[in-house]
Amino acid sequence: MATGKISPSLMCADVFFLDETLRIFEENGVEYLHIDIMDGSFVPNFTLGTEYCRQLRSHTHIPLDIHLMVEDPETKLNWFNIQPGDIISVHWEASRHLQRTLAELRSRGAKAFVAINPATPSEYLIDVLDDIDGILIMSVNPGFAGQKLIPSVLSKIQRTRKWLSDSGYGHVLIEVDGNVSIENARKMRAAGADIFVAGTASIFKDGIVTAERLQALREAIK
Repeated sequence: MATGKISPSLMCADVFFLDETLRIFEENGVEYLHIDIMDGSFVPNFTLGTEYCRQLRSHTHIPLDIHLMVEDPETKLNWFNIQPGDIISVHWEASRHLQRTLAELRSRGAKAFVAINPATPSEYLIDVLDDIDGILIMSVNPGFAGQKLIPSVLSKIQRTRKWLSDSGYGHVLIEVDGNVSIENARKMRAAGADIFVAGTASIFKDGIVTAERLQALREAIK
């Protein structure tokens, strides 16, 4: 299994220190920047938007990991300047034409991920396994930072990894999002997770990130 990758959640970052935060990420080899897009409908919150993504690209070379927590994401892809190498996650629960959306993402050079809520079985994705590069498993109910881990998600990660491997899709990545503390990240890694969305439970405190916290998380997911 390849080394785990870090995708810091920028909704947890202090915007007044964003330049310094991005510099620390680049110096420490952070692989992705997790951008939560919430529409106030699919989830009861509003967060980062299209202009934020556009400006972010002009300040860093790190690929974006855009998590679309929105209704009908297939109608909103053109709102984002999707770049080759970006991860774009759309929710199984929110997309009316999931396979078409995934194909469109891949045609743009993006890595197509399907996000699933804690109560959604991974096996629901059986008919789009040929169309995905990864599964984003929510370990909390989406919408807000700072929530507690739903304990059953750890066995869900393990079951999903086994199902993918047994089905001939061992290359499909598993990303986890929600209360990814250092302790939980270690357990998630052991269960088979590959990419870790890091927020207030691990690398951010009062919106500030440090190299020491990043290295502690890196050690937990190696």
